[in-house]
Amino acid sequence: MTDFKALIEADTGQPARNIQILDVNSFEDWLKGQPETIRAIATAYKFVANPDSFLLLPPVGGKSDDKSLTSDFSVVAGVLNREKLDPWSLAKLGGKLPEGKYRLQGASAKGALFGWLIPQHEFDRYKELPNRQGPSVLLVTDAIGQRDEAVRQADATAMVRDMVNTPAADMGPDKIEDIVDKLSSKHGGELKVTRGDTLEEHFPMIHGVGKAAMRPHAPRLIELKWGKADHPKIAIIGKGVTFDSGGLSMKSPAGMMLMKKDMGGAAHAIALARMVMEANLPVRLHLLVPAVENSVDGHALRPGDILHSRKGLTVEITNTDAEGRLVLGDALTLAGEDEPEMIIDFATLTGAARVALGPDLPVMFCDNKEMADGLLQSGEDVSDPLWQLPLWPGYDAMLSSSIADCVNSAAGGFAGSITAALFLKKFAPESVPWAHFDTFAWRPASKPGRPKGGEALGLRASWRYLNDRYAN
Repeated sequence: MTDFKALIEADTGQPARNIQILDVNSFEDWLKGQPETIRAIATAYKFVANPDSFLLLPPVGGKSDDKSLTSDFSVVAGVLNREKLDPWSLAKLGGKLPEGKYRLQGASAKGALFGWLIPQHEFDRYKELPNRQGPSVLLVTDAIGQRDEAVRQADATAMVRDMVNTPAADMGPDKIEDIVDKLSSKHGGELKVTRGDTLEEHFPMIHGVGKAAMRPHAPRLIELKWGKADHPKIAIIGKGVTFDSGGLSMKSPAGMMLMKKDMGGAAHAIALARMVMEANLPVRLHLLVPAVENSVDGHALRPGDILHSRKGLTVEITNTDAEGRLVLGDALTLAGEDEPEMIIDFATLTGAARVALGPDLPVMFCDNKEMADGLLQSGEDVSDPLWQLPLWPGYDAMLSSSIADCVNSAAGGFAGSITAALFLKKFAPESVPWAHFDTFAWRPASKPGRPKGGEALGLRASWRYLNDRYAN
């Protein structure tokens, strides 16, 4: 894991290359004040201070008179708004500058440290990458007070990316259990794992989805409890389907290609729990990860089967590829039995959410206005946007069954993300504020600081909401 803390230093006047921050509104005035050589370089490279652009500039006169600077070059960089840097403003710089130490000139790095850090992490488990070795692109800053928070966010984001990028053979239910076990040991939590006959008896939907998978990929419910008993209780749940073949309602080969990422909800939930514990947030945390592989063998769940649930509702299976909502249903029921103050769940639940909003925007469902507004504002504050869709009761009838309490998947293609969320609502406690994130957990194309592959979407927004609510 990248040592993010080593990439930011307190500014004590040590030698460092200057980074001059500009935006399109300030560029012309800056250019007018530059010597002819610098103006010529900017013109030659068509640099106009657009966001995510930068130039390396030679020192004026060939050397710098400022002893706190190195003398080989400086940097001029374009951002969207130089007066208010957002978390991604420095992402291009953190990922592309030559190794060395750098200092922002005439701007504060506050709010942008995360974007400096996260591009310096790459997934290299299976391939040696031509990447910098060790701390190499360091920022010296007077915003050192924000370092720990930026490091916390970068560590959690890197964790989600690495877990999602890891193929199912190396990220099965057993490996997810190992990750939670290590977090529990590190932070003094209480780990409980339910498997086998006990799982079948008490969490029949989790067992039903995962029963076709063989050891070590057998289904289980992983729970971690942490914090003082008298602190406010919160529950965080993540869909841990480590590979989704679709079951007997089998996906096409193309549809299976990214299904290692179907545990992306679990990765988000575990990373958020990690942030809660590392920050020592004054809450009583209950992390729940139903971890299964949706496989095919003679024991596999069949269309037309009826599953019982922990809540007592019966569910007619109309599509074995709508399995994530089943495992989440049992987990939501258990979470509610502990009477928490709030529940947040993450799941790579529906393709319908991606059709509606694309890869960048997680869908959020929440009937509690205060919680929904807080999460939306938190996402805006940290440039981790969310989009709310309604738990529209008019579509409840689409989940009706003639032989069971409900079906797991509505017929037809209408409102797929909403009907999936309405299914979950049947198992969420009515009196507890609950937010459900239907997130993609994947980035199909690269952006500065955001490479193609596993991605944390909605994680930092959720953390900001929890931190604002409980730390202050």
